[in-house]
Amino acid sequence: MELLEWDARTYDALPLPHQRWGSSAIEKLNLSGNETVVDFGCGTGHDAEALLDLLPNGRVIAVDGSQQMLDQLRTRLAKSLDRVTVLHVDIRERVELLKLADAALSVATLHWLPNHESVFRTIAGTLRSGARLVVECGGAGNIALVRKALREVSGADGAETWNFANVQDTKKHLESAGITEIEVRLVPDPARLERGEQLEAFLATVMLGAQLRDIVPEGRRAFVHGVATRLPEPEIDYVRLQIEAVRA
Repeated sequence: MELLEWDARTYDALPLPHQRWGSSAIEKLNLSGNETVVDFGCGTGHDAEALLDLLPNGRVIAVDGSQQMLDQLRTRLAKSLDRVTVLHVDIRERVELLKLADAALSVATLHWLPNHESVFRTIAGTLRSGARLVVECGGAGNIALVRKALREVSGADGAETWNFANVQDTKKHLESAGITEIEVRLVPDPARLERGEQLEAFLATVMLGAQLRDIVPEGRRAFVHGVATRLPEPEIDYVRLQIEAVRA
């Protein structure tokens, strides 16, 4: 699957639950302040910015496959780029670092990637033994109502786009990658939005990029509106896959 390019400015202007997820995930890293932390799927840099505040003597390695996201990140972190390494990389492939990192974070990213076994091997390959890994992404049952609405509009529910993994498979892939002390859970976490422009902007920018890429520009607004109006409430029915683990 081709990686998505994102509308980073619109993305940043939305009321994203991703920021809350990121704060919670960062807290679970239990940082002391001098670590090097890899942020896989760093987006526009909200989490990288929070990490830098907790790492006065450390560094952040910001990894993303979207150039627009990384451009926005560089603007956000302009005053701290001496402590940031920015990598434009597809994390389905090998990520080369000069030195193994002390921890890794990934928020709202892995559900866009089809082969989690390969992704966890990539992540593990960047970490020293004993390094902590915290992941937060869409899991089994995520956005079921959105997918139902999408199927009513298009005939397809995004199965070819999203990879909402279950607990059992996730544990198996982590173990295969050499990761241990594994805790995995599924947590319902719905996000309420305003009906109309806000909901439709959220759907278009955060959720339906892969579908809209294949629709002519003049048809995209009607497509998004059709999905939005079929939702019973202006709510995204998120179910989060949360992972805490340690590199063996």
